Amino acid sequence: MTPGSNIPLSAARVAVDVTAPVRLDVSGLLLTADGKVRSDDDFIFYNQPSGPGVTYTSGGGAAPDAVTVDTGSVPAAIEKIVVTASPDAAGQTFQGIEPTATVRDADSGAVLATFTPPQLGSETALVVVEVYRRNGVWKARAVGQGYANGLAGIATDFGVSVEEEPQAAPQAPAAPSAPVPPSAPTPPSAPSAPVAAPAPSAPAAPPAPAAPAPGAGKINLDKGRVSLQKNQTVSLVKGGAPLLAKVKMGLGWEPAYRGRDIDLDASVIAYGPQRDLVDACYFGKLSILGGAVKHSGDNLTGEGAGDDEVIVVDLGRIPQEVSGLVFTVNSFTGQKFTEVAKAYCRLVDAATNEELVRFDLTNAEARTGVMMAKLVRQFSGEWDMTAIGEFAKARTVREMVKPAAKAL
Repeated sequence: MTPGSNIPLSAARVAVDVTAPVRLDVSGLLLTADGKVRSDDDFIFYNQPSGPGVTYTSGGGAAPDAVTVDTGSVPAAIEKIVVTASPDAAGQTFQGIEPTATVRDADSGAVLATFTPPQLGSETALVVVEVYRRNGVWKARAVGQGYANGLAGIATDFGVSVEEEPQAAPQAPAAPSAPVPPSAPTPPSAPSAPVAAPAPSAPAAPPAPAAPAPGAGKINLDKGRVSLQKNQTVSLVKGGAPLLAKVKMGLGWEPAYRGRDIDLDASVIAYGPQRDLVDACYFGKLSILGGAVKHSGDNLTGEGAGDDEVIVVDLGRIPQEVSGLVFTVNSFTGQKFTEVAKAYCRLVDAATNEELVRFDLTNAEARTGVMMAKLVRQFSGEWDMTAIGEFAKARTVREMVKPAAKAL
């Protein structure tokens, strides 16, 4: 699955286990329609391993921790169960240790879906997946929302009482959220992770939108043009509303040596929620997805100012079965990226030609393909853009399909 995608559950009892290269603390929270627990009894974890319809099972370090949901026993007031994870070691982030959640039939053990959140950075806790009820049907959704202030931040966001520690200073600017009351008692279900001081439990965010720290989480377009570095993400939201109009992804490059042409091909590959190929748009197929994605055509030299190739994406018309788009550049003639200078991609508002997001590729490898950026549809409807900058041994768009799927 990719972030924001969902599947209907074919089993009444499902288990969600979460594994990573390090030991994790996994928990589940039962939430009502307002997104909050009814009481601390709805926080299910190692010190409080059972609740109505939801149980926690420890893997003891030898196997993944799991949260099992018996959908037939979940109270009618509960609309969703979120499954969270945080590294067991105090203060450890998820950078380089991306977890994988596996949703299984709890009775047969059959795998229903798997989800690995994309590259993470300073996050110390995650909402990994959620099991939710919609029109009487139970579904599972991939989330991957990171928090910089640990499991305590998640718990506070969802209404669990935790005790603050005044000596611990917050590391990020405050974001709107209800502060933790100083007199709140520590419940028996309080997590063992260190609890942040009176900092709201905001998702990990960089201090300055124009220059976020690597891997520090998402920003939006409210403060104007955003310059991304590798693995950084921007949410395509402006003024609180998702950007669902036409945008142009411009890709450009120059020959590294004067007098030489460099023939590269830009493409965009569309994937479904299981990272399955839906279609690809490139110089040989200039329109896909019913015209929602269109390619400007091939540039044979790379010479000249401005974008070398442009792909127009109508975000509001992307079919629901498409949850991710990966923008790639490859060299059919075999020229390596060490022969390329000033490669970049930039997202432009097609109506105003305003540049919204830019990513300059600052390094090069002697390979023939590169994944420049991806657009991923979130469960709330908006799209995120993430700079990738990963190279691959690929000369055609067909050879880019597998490495680009792994980059989602």
